[in-house]
Amino acid sequence: MLYPNTLELKLGFDTIRERLKDACISQLGQDYVEKIRFTDNIQLIDKLLRQTDEFKQIVQYEPDFPSSNYIDVRPHLNRARVEGLALTETEFFDLKLALRTIQDCLKFLSKREENSGGSDRSFPFLRELAGPVGVDKKLTDGLERVIDDRGLVRDSASPELASIRRRIISEQANLRKRLDSILRQARQNGWIPDDLSLTIRGGRLVIPIAAEHKRKIKGFVHDESQTGQTVFLEPAEVFDANNEIRELEYEERREIYRILLALTDLIRPNLDELRKAINFLAQIDFIRAKAKLAVQLEAIMPKLNERPLVDWANARHPLLHLSFQKQGKSVVPLSVRLEEKTRILIISGPNAGGKSVALKTIGLIQYMLQCGLLVPMADYSEMGVFQNLFIDIGDEQSLENDLSTYSSHLTAMKQFVIGANKRTLFLIDEFGTGTEPGLGGAIAESILEELNKSGAYGVINTHYTNLKVFADKTSGLINGAMRFDGEHLEPLYQLEIGRPGSSFAFEIAQKIGLPKNVIDRAKEKLGNQQVNFEKLLKELDIEKRVFSEKNLEISINQRKLAQQLAEYTALKTRLDNEQKQLLNNAKQKAKALVQEANQRIENTIREIKENKAERDPTRQVRQELEQFEQKELKPEVLVVDAPKQTEEEFETDNGTIAVGSYVRIAGQNAIGQVLSLRGKDAEIRIGDLKSNVKLNRLERVSKKTFKDATETKDDRPRSQGVDMNEKMQNFSFNLDIRGKRGEEALGEVDRFVDDALMLGYPELRIVHGKGDGILRTLVRNHLRGYKQVGKMEDEHADRGGAGVTIVKMK
Repeated sequence: MLYPNTLELKLGFDTIRERLKDACISQLGQDYVEKIRFTDNIQLIDKLLRQTDEFKQIVQYEPDFPSSNYIDVRPHLNRARVEGLALTETEFFDLKLALRTIQDCLKFLSKREENSGGSDRSFPFLRELAGPVGVDKKLTDGLERVIDDRGLVRDSASPELASIRRRIISEQANLRKRLDSILRQARQNGWIPDDLSLTIRGGRLVIPIAAEHKRKIKGFVHDESQTGQTVFLEPAEVFDANNEIRELEYEERREIYRILLALTDLIRPNLDELRKAINFLAQIDFIRAKAKLAVQLEAIMPKLNERPLVDWANARHPLLHLSFQKQGKSVVPLSVRLEEKTRILIISGPNAGGKSVALKTIGLIQYMLQCGLLVPMADYSEMGVFQNLFIDIGDEQSLENDLSTYSSHLTAMKQFVIGANKRTLFLIDEFGTGTEPGLGGAIAESILEELNKSGAYGVINTHYTNLKVFADKTSGLINGAMRFDGEHLEPLYQLEIGRPGSSFAFEIAQKIGLPKNVIDRAKEKLGNQQVNFEKLLKELDIEKRVFSEKNLEISINQRKLAQQLAEYTALKTRLDNEQKQLLNNAKQKAKALVQEANQRIENTIREIKENKAERDPTRQVRQELEQFEQKELKPEVLVVDAPKQTEEEFETDNGTIAVGSYVRIAGQNAIGQVLSLRGKDAEIRIGDLKSNVKLNRLERVSKKTFKDATETKDDRPRSQGVDMNEKMQNFSFNLDIRGKRGEEALGEVDRFVDDALMLGYPELRIVHGKGDGILRTLVRNHLRGYKQVGKMEDEHADRGGAGVTIVKMK
């Protein structure tokens, strides 16, 4: 059930419908766009989404899919049902082109099935759509035999037609010769200007002649020029020839009609098959339009759950996304989760902070999904299916029904309370407004209590403090706030679940220049309790940002300390090892020198004795001993280069900082990722910590630097090497990551690829399974960040198909 009946208009789905119509090629697809309806049949939704997802791949990667001659021939088929009626050449030509397009579509799907071996690129859901479609070959052959590629009946359509057309050509040639002769004679006599030639009037060949000379040639005047100075004359001597040609032309038309009548009789028994084929063409046009819109929206197929569930990450309002896309801007994404324990979200915050946009985003995306359209959000999001969708957005006051603004809201609340159940999603904007705040807040709280008892899911925007307090104390409800910069008084358009938001009414009033005495009196009239509550919310928001920055600094310092400690430990270990090595070498060398010196001394003494102390030989032996002493026993000075303290280097990236960029804080080694941008501030995540930092304090780094910085450091001394033989023996080119979560799987892939690059493997095999394709997409997108990866493709169907990715290195 949908409420109200203007739901599509309020959510903006009417604009989505118009965009789909514009994306259609013909009226065939546009008729299907008009038939789009909300459904809670999960099997139907799943089939529609998968058809669109398959066609999205065709739109992106298959440029040779037929994209012309989507002609609506349904009126022609209706006329063909009448016995004794023949379709025209134009109508048969349209039918021929449409059938040719249908056959090309069927050939494309059949060819992809044969080449894919049953992988995801075989488009099974589109092939299922094409299953019952078939056109009798006799019919298509008959159309080809009769109608040529100009849309005319061929000469060869029948022997009689070929004979008639040959005779017409012959008679026309003879007639032209005779008229050319008359024309030359008249031109010589000066009756006809040189620039005039034969022409046709009333289907008969005539000659133009000056009006004053028209009586000089016997004949019949068929027409005259606008000025009356020239008349178009059929000479009497060619009357019979022109009449013969006209009779042949009548005969030709009768023969063409007979041929077309026979061809119409041929297709009449096949009208039901032709209607199915044309209906297939209409569905193809419609699904292609949905796929083209999905590409523009960067939409995906989320994981479907039959139970009610909202678990969205980075959802974007479709129409806002398209508008910002033209302006070169990006939409601040919305992440929201509604499950059994927190079914109803109460969003608070200042006006113009994005509450209504968040509400419409949830409503429009849920409606699109249950109409069979892909949705713009992260591919790991999950969506449930609801039976009822109720919204109360905008003003429904009516003069005819004597409804005020508040009465219209109460009428909607009556429908909500009566119709709400466990499979209902309701969306309420500015809950309880339109009447005296105290009474409105009390009634709103009572209605909220009833909706909570019904088990329904919902999102409510409000400024009422009592609803924030009620949500905080009640099971099934949870507070949320649109984030707001309390210092600069600017909205951040980010939804934060778990705490209520302040309306910042006094701060905004002060910023726009409302007199201070007016604001002070307003605070007095409001009372201390409410003012303190709003003040507390504002202070908590500011303190949270301050403590986030402090935590970030502490985390950075701890990281630097751990890094320096690891570097010091490694350096000390290396110096100790080098010192021991030097001492051992020195001891070994000294021992060898002593042994050699003793040997030489003994040899010298022996030679002196043998030479009986003669002066010259003794002097020579002593000189050799002195030379050995100077050369070998002279102490060496060992110079050991002091090890340079390693300094962390970063591979910078000069690109503009955007959402998703990897950055580091200037002068520090902390590496993080940008979550969102607002003005001159950026929200970044370093590890498990989030913080807001000024853009001028950030510099962009490469993805490789981010990955290197976030990997766990090895505790072993750097002097230790890698046992390549052991790695070669234990390495397998096959990695199985089935059943692992995304972050764990990517860590395995990184280690796997690093080892492969070290060992020089040219080709790797990663087993991730088929499933919904989420893990496969995650892995392939991650591998595209490696410049060493050259190509990725599916494994052969017999060895796993799309469940396995083959990675080929450059």
